[in-house]
Amino acid sequence: MTADALQKFKPYTRQTIRQAPQWERLTPEQQEAVQVISHVLPFRTNQYVLEQLIDWDKIPDDPIYRLVFPHRDMLPAHEYWQLRDLVLVKQDDAAAQQLVRQIRLRMNPHPAGQMTHNVPRVNDAPLRGLQHKYKETVLFFPSAGQTCHAYCTFCFRWPQFVGMDDMKFDARETTELVEYLKNHKDVTDVLITGGDPMIMNTRSMEEIIAPLLGPGLEHIQNIRVGTKSVAYWPQRFVGDRDADDLLRLFERVVASGKNMAIMGHYNHAVELRQEVAQQAVKRIVGTGATLRMQGPLIRHINEDPASWAELWRTGVRLGAIPYYMFVERDTGPREYFQLPLARAHEVFQQAYQMVSGLARTVRGPSMSAFPGKVVIDGVVQIGGEKVFALQFLQARNADWVRKPFYAKYDPTATWFDQLRPAFGRDKFFFEEGEPGAGHMPGAATVPVLPRRVIPLVA
Repeated sequence: MTADALQKFKPYTRQTIRQAPQWERLTPEQQEAVQVISHVLPFRTNQYVLEQLIDWDKIPDDPIYRLVFPHRDMLPAHEYWQLRDLVLVKQDDAAAQQLVRQIRLRMNPHPAGQMTHNVPRVNDAPLRGLQHKYKETVLFFPSAGQTCHAYCTFCFRWPQFVGMDDMKFDARETTELVEYLKNHKDVTDVLITGGDPMIMNTRSMEEIIAPLLGPGLEHIQNIRVGTKSVAYWPQRFVGDRDADDLLRLFERVVASGKNMAIMGHYNHAVELRQEVAQQAVKRIVGTGATLRMQGPLIRHINEDPASWAELWRTGVRLGAIPYYMFVERDTGPREYFQLPLARAHEVFQQAYQMVSGLARTVRGPSMSAFPGKVVIDGVVQIGGEKVFALQFLQARNADWVRKPFYAKYDPTATWFDQLRPAFGRDKFFFEEGEPGAGHMPGAATVPVLPRRVIPLVA
């Protein structure tokens, strides 16, 4: 077993990053940006990311450095200097906290109806730590999994990590999940997510998974776990103290007749170049579990189609399944990371052309928007009009799935709510009052919601 595989996990936060030897590689301006921006966005990394994934000779342009370390341009200039003054000059904690909360609320902390439309209710009470947007799949957020081995600066679940308890999903035990599933026989998939559930020890994971294998839940066919650990701490599956126990848990799920699916979040080819990361993939698929690769397309990080093609090819060689290329969501420092949808389609198409059919299981570029999961199939000319060809891969109303529709071509649009219907129509088909717009009670039409904007204090 390699030395990397036997590393002991050591995290670094805003309070401790100065202890990392790599801190001295940063300029004073870069160090300042970390100290200021990390009051708004969560910051956490670890020694594996620092030592193996970041090329310190290429900072600040190294993709993993930009993926993990906050940058001044992640905030508008006036917000940055106002916050810097409160944090570093005046050291006014109360005023800084007030400004930080207003900045966070401006950043659309829960996009796509997560708080308003995705939370299931029983006896008119919300079930804490559950989401149910699509009828086949329930999301479960265990409270012990609400952190990660390292945080991504683009993460759309950033409110989970910054103390916004009124906007946090976390469940302390599985009783309500099991009862909910027993009363919803159309659910086939449970996605355990976070944060990162793989931050938990195997015993805690087993306490969540074991009840899903019991009587009354035969309709649950797939148990999924969303995780970035395959990239940020692959030792979880190789050299951690209970790594072997974790793999035996996967084998138990497979032996029960259910599919154990690890939804691995990868953002760049470098994350799968390391020997320990490749060992992790082999060990996971060796249990009979599946590993699916997904991640968003992000400006400054992974705009190179060749990087995506390398990632998918390597994954296929190791036994993983390329699954999704997402469009960066409309939350957090989106202006820093977003790309025009037209460019996103170009990157996907070029990367897709570089791989064999075995890697063309990947779908994208896909937007997890309010009405559903929308994929850009292409840019085409129809009746003399240039349009985006779109369809739902998943939707609040199952009848919408795989139903083609079209939006006016807009070279500047970066998210679904900026698109307008093509061919002179006023609304997209799913906005026109069709009945049964979702599986949630009371759903009728599903609008494309504009982004919420909250003004800052003077």
